[in-house]
Amino acid sequence: MCFLGILLCVTQKDVSTLTQMLIGLAGYLTGYDGSFPFIKPGDKYEHHNYLGMRAFCAALGSCLPPFTFLIVLELSRSTPAAIIAASLLIFDTGCITLSQYILLDPILMFFIMGSVLCMVRFNTQRLRPFSFSWWFWLLLAGVCLSGSLGVKFVGLFVILLVGINTAFDLWRLLGDLSLSLVDFGKHLLARVFGLIMLPLFLYTTIFAVHFVVLNRSGPGDGFFSSSFQSRLIGNNLHNASMPEYLAYGSLITVKNLRIAGGYLHSHWHLYPEGVGAHQQVTAYLHKDYNNLWLVKRPDNSDDLTGPPELVHHGDIIRLEHRVRIRNLHSHFHEAPLTKNTCSLSSLCNRGWEQVEVTCSPYVKESPNTQWNIEDLINPKLPNISLSVLKPTFLEILWESHIVMIRGNSDLKPKDNEMNSKPWHWPINYQGLRFSGVNETEYRVYLLGNPVIWWLNLLSLALFVLMLTVASLAKQRGVKMEGMRKVHCQILMEGGGMLLLGWLLHYLPFYIMSRILYYHHYFPAMLFSSMLTGITLDIFLQNLHLLFSSSISHYFVRGGQFILLLGFIYSFYLFHPLSYGMRGPLAHDPASSMAGLRWMESWEF
Repeated sequence: MCFLGILLCVTQKDVSTLTQMLIGLAGYLTGYDGSFPFIKPGDKYEHHNYLGMRAFCAALGSCLPPFTFLIVLELSRSTPAAIIAASLLIFDTGCITLSQYILLDPILMFFIMGSVLCMVRFNTQRLRPFSFSWWFWLLLAGVCLSGSLGVKFVGLFVILLVGINTAFDLWRLLGDLSLSLVDFGKHLLARVFGLIMLPLFLYTTIFAVHFVVLNRSGPGDGFFSSSFQSRLIGNNLHNASMPEYLAYGSLITVKNLRIAGGYLHSHWHLYPEGVGAHQQVTAYLHKDYNNLWLVKRPDNSDDLTGPPELVHHGDIIRLEHRVRIRNLHSHFHEAPLTKNTCSLSSLCNRGWEQVEVTCSPYVKESPNTQWNIEDLINPKLPNISLSVLKPTFLEILWESHIVMIRGNSDLKPKDNEMNSKPWHWPINYQGLRFSGVNETEYRVYLLGNPVIWWLNLLSLALFVLMLTVASLAKQRGVKMEGMRKVHCQILMEGGGMLLLGWLLHYLPFYIMSRILYYHHYFPAMLFSSMLTGITLDIFLQNLHLLFSSSISHYFVRGGQFILLLGFIYSFYLFHPLSYGMRGPLAHDPASSMAGLRWMESWEF
């Protein structure tokens, strides 16, 4: 099957455009034929050639430790700090688990870390403005930023981080009196081009290619407007023709004008007790026979044998459900959810996660209250081509983003589905089951190496304490020389940037209403691990400076060595979580994980 078929199979549940194309391309180049449906996790691949796609994700995931090493080395100017930070990722079971499967997470983290590395390397070129290396790291940062956003909207956080860093950099340049305003303007325009215009161009190009390649109808067509669907090959609106006007006796489907709005729909299920024993009327986001309605006169005086009679503006009509042969009507019972309003909202389980439709004469005109006829069938009327409906590129770009944003925000936990909380993540409170439940199944469990994650948490507190002491000392005019002055600068600049990165990639989840999962924390975990490397290295070096003896030197080196041994040993204990395990569960003494279920919330 062609590359297009691979995209349709790999990405029908995902909103990530760049990930779709990258994984699809990796599969195409390595012989995958696009026939595996990717319906749910745990399905066996059988004979399907999936290794190329997994190898692609694993290759990008394997770039995280060297990226970490280079970033921390630039920020701290300390090889031990860089080694500690990189080791945290090398021996983390969570990063390994995410990187070895066909997921967007390793691709997202690759571009995030690439953006940070380019930003840090660009900052080191301050003394060589407009040189080749200066332009190289600036433009490469723009490329990585577009990749971050193209993979997932979480990429906005690293864009904000780079933007804040750039703003401070420009503020520093503005205060440099040796720099003329003309030269400052050149710096400003260069950054606007490299960090705004270039990423926007590349991001738009990603979607342009996406629309060209993925141009066929699929199960999610109903999420888009009628005009958007008219450009999809295989959709009933593509190159279609239908009557220009509506007449009595026509069979129609009606779609809400709100982007990602549904079709007027009904089914045999009844409203709950207290609302009235009436058939449910909802808005449904997918094409279905239960979306069909027959246009009739309100007094049932339709003459089906005579010439067609057009419906005019202001006419009162009756809609009859085609399948159930029941009339659409309203009554004085309050709607189950949206009391006395005509807006759309989720109907939860009563409507099988469809959308509630209510009736009220008091609402204002808005896309929520407006509907368009999408399908119109009437053999008695002449047809016209619907090619005039095809939208422009900017229109479909805008609509696709609104659909993605609303689809993402509408992801709510289902019955009995675990909804992870942001405060769970830094303490490694609960992982995520990837496959297998009982002892006869092959089980993979996403959980960070607890030794590493708890060390990150302790180091975060230690960093805040050290930064506070350094800031107070500087404010009080305490004289710092030599390495203490260097360490203070590293804490405030390099450590401060990493702390900001951690906050930007973690705190926004507290205000998100969508369902959250454990793996959402991993971009923030990258910044936390880099901060740990810097914090522990400076802490140990300051112990050495404090005691100023050859013994303290060996103490520092010994501490670094013990840290690495601890990472390796903890990875040895918990590695079955990443590479899979069979047999008894952890509570059984015969289990390979016996004694390692340190928290009751861990489900392995």
